[in-house]
Amino acid sequence: MIKLYRTFILIISLLLSGYSYATELRGTGDLGLVIERADGSVLILDHSKQTVLHRVTGLGDLSHASAVYSRDARYAYIFGRDGGLSKIDILTGTLVKRIIQSGNSIGGAISQDGQYVAVSNYTPGGVNIFSAETLEPVLSLPSESKTVGLVDAPRHQFIVSLFDKGEIWQIDLTDVKSPNVTKYTEIGKKPYDALMSANGRYYIAGLFGEDGLALLDLWQDKPTVSKILPSYGKGEKKLPVYKMPHLEGWALAGDYAFVPAVGQHAVLVIDTKTWKEVKRIPVHGQPVFVMAQPDERQVWVNFAIPNNDTIQVIDVPKLDIKHEMKVGKAVLHMEFTPRGEHVWLSVRDEDQLAIYDTHTLKELKRLPAKKPSGIFFTSRAHRIGL
Repeated sequence: MIKLYRTFILIISLLLSGYSYATELRGTGDLGLVIERADGSVLILDHSKQTVLHRVTGLGDLSHASAVYSRDARYAYIFGRDGGLSKIDILTGTLVKRIIQSGNSIGGAISQDGQYVAVSNYTPGGVNIFSAETLEPVLSLPSESKTVGLVDAPRHQFIVSLFDKGEIWQIDLTDVKSPNVTKYTEIGKKPYDALMSANGRYYIAGLFGEDGLALLDLWQDKPTVSKILPSYGKGEKKLPVYKMPHLEGWALAGDYAFVPAVGQHAVLVIDTKTWKEVKRIPVHGQPVFVMAQPDERQVWVNFAIPNNDTIQVIDVPKLDIKHEMKVGKAVLHMEFTPRGEHVWLSVRDEDQLAIYDTHTLKELKRLPAKKPSGIFFTSRAHRIGL
């Protein structure tokens, strides 16, 4: 009888253990992270429940950090300004591994098949490529130049710009033991950042040393680089620029690109069929990020100092400002939930995350965060050029 009782207790314990394990299982589709730039940490977020799940510390200098996700969106790779590359398990909220791969890095990307993580470097320059699983080095492509605007592209490629040399490199990793690097030279003076269109066709590099941008069309049989938007950039106007807008903050909505005008209080509307400017929308200040909701109906704009407490919303069909709101001091970044019903905003100087309803344009909630900057949701993990 005692033996039977013990067996019964053991079975119940195993069943309860299995039930407990099952209740802990979850997907990653509504998870994300926010960079806490001053503390070298990140917060793991649940944007469905609008809560913070974990804080992961010990990530070094995150003053200009960015992130990408693994193919299954379980792991996040954090690119720190101090040359650090960190792999985080966002389900457990733990640091899996951290390496220092250079003296100063500026961003990175993950390959189409999820096998490789690439990092662009200021010091000593070049691109380093690692195994996404182990962070062991796979390939080093040195250059006598700062590398910027590194993105992933279809067909197992990375694209990167060389600031000092005025070049774009197309890196084909179909055979990682024998990579094919195509170099486009004399593309313009000092490319400082770049973006990849969501369909993987266009790579566009901003030029700090002259007006205009450099466009690489990857759908051409023999791709070439052309100049577009000759009125865009610093160039000879010598306008005071408080913060250079990030090109990955462009909004591609419908047939238009909504582009922050460098040093001007305007958003440029560009026809993506011709790459010609069709309108300038006056805005509150110098725009930094100009981001489209997932349904592309609205475009949200934040600004450089001294106007960085404000958000404006552009109505895409009308090509005009629809709404303006005061959010708080130093709104640095925005990220939309997958269906676009909510937007999360980092309010750095108030140590907060603000959540807004994109339909009513009303604030829903605030969460504490230590000097938050970039926000990255897993729902955008597989978009080209994240």
